[in-house]
Amino acid sequence: MLNPDKHWTDHAICRGADPELFYPINYSVPVMAEQVRAAKSICARCPVRAECLDWALRAGEPDGIWGGTTPEERRYLRRDRRTAARPNRTATAA
Repeated sequence: MLNPDKHWTDHAICRGADPELFYPINYSVPVMAEQVRAAKSICARCPVRAECLDWALRAGEPDGIWGGTTPEERRYLRRDRRTAARPNRTATAA
């Protein structure tokens, strides 16, 4: 169980990793794709991945790998959240 007196970032396993690993220069270049995979593999084992991703989505974090996602993946997730939060306009009023 995580210590509730600590912030979620205190439990992140990336704390000991090279920060540059999580900030590739270009996400689509093949050599950088390996860097993204390496960062995501660390995220996949992290006990606070969900908290990290939630923070990045709420903060609108534009760069880096957060919660196992790239900036582009987070843009899609934010768009999906906005779409899901919209009221259903096809329903008819009673």
